[in-house]
Amino acid sequence: MTSATPTATTTSDEAVSGSPSVLEGRGAGGATSHELPALVIDEPEKLAPEDARELSKSLFDRLAVLEEGTHEYQYVRNTLIEINLTLVRYSARRFRSRGDDMEDIVQVGTIGLIKAIDRFDLSREVEFTTFAIPYVIGEIKRFFRDTTWDVRVPRRLQEMRMDLARANDKLTSKLGRSPRVSELAEHLGVSEEEIVEGQVAANGYNSSSLDATVNDEEGEASLADVLGERDEAMDLVEDFHALKPLLAQLSDRDRKILELRFGDELTQAQIGERLGLSQMHVSRLLSRALTGLRTGMLASN
Repeated sequence: MTSATPTATTTSDEAVSGSPSVLEGRGAGGATSHELPALVIDEPEKLAPEDARELSKSLFDRLAVLEEGTHEYQYVRNTLIEINLTLVRYSARRFRSRGDDMEDIVQVGTIGLIKAIDRFDLSREVEFTTFAIPYVIGEIKRFFRDTTWDVRVPRRLQEMRMDLARANDKLTSKLGRSPRVSELAEHLGVSEEEIVEGQVAANGYNSSSLDATVNDEEGEASLADVLGERDEAMDLVEDFHALKPLLAQLSDRDRKILELRFGDELTQAQIGERLGLSQMHVSRLLSRALTGLRTGMLASN
């Protein structure tokens, strides 16, 4: 019975790993005197991992002695990319739950593969797969981090979102329910505040159009029709909350002057008559009190 494993062959009788036309046939200026034998790979995406590893070693040996920019160099480099695309697809599957088009992720991952090929050094005695996968995954993560967030958030929170997604899936499977904030924090070794911050930041990953259709009790409507509007009175609530302790620090006379001026809307002259003070004295006291309150409000913000 013949094996169905894809194979790599050449149109010459020379072995792939020791082609004299590349390794020995150099002329003046470092150019090769013979063309490379045409390498034919049947269905490279189905090449067995061990075959791809062995063939990659041979091709890296050949790449090391070729002059960058030559036709032969580009030929070997392109072949390395083609036979190692399975590494990219393997890495890309980790991100399939994001809902993005898988082919787009593979294309981005291929950029990482190319960087790994260009930077790989045989003298390190490290398997190319071990060296390349971090480059591929790193490129994909960078793509998601820099291009897919609808609202820009700090990088650490973007990375926290990915950690939370993985932890949530793992703990949900283990516990049979959605994990609590405390359980996520313990699993990731961070504080509960950081978990909450990451969950809030994750809302910036995707946004919806204001024209998007939503269902409410009266039927379909646009998102803009059902969203609340800004209530400016809410700002006053925050201001009053910050102002209360500052007012408590004023003297009884200063609080009384403020009450008469802004509560009863009396003039400075009327306040002076009410308290037995001159209008100029009331003006100085009022200015001093307002300056102190303003300084305290700015400090609290």
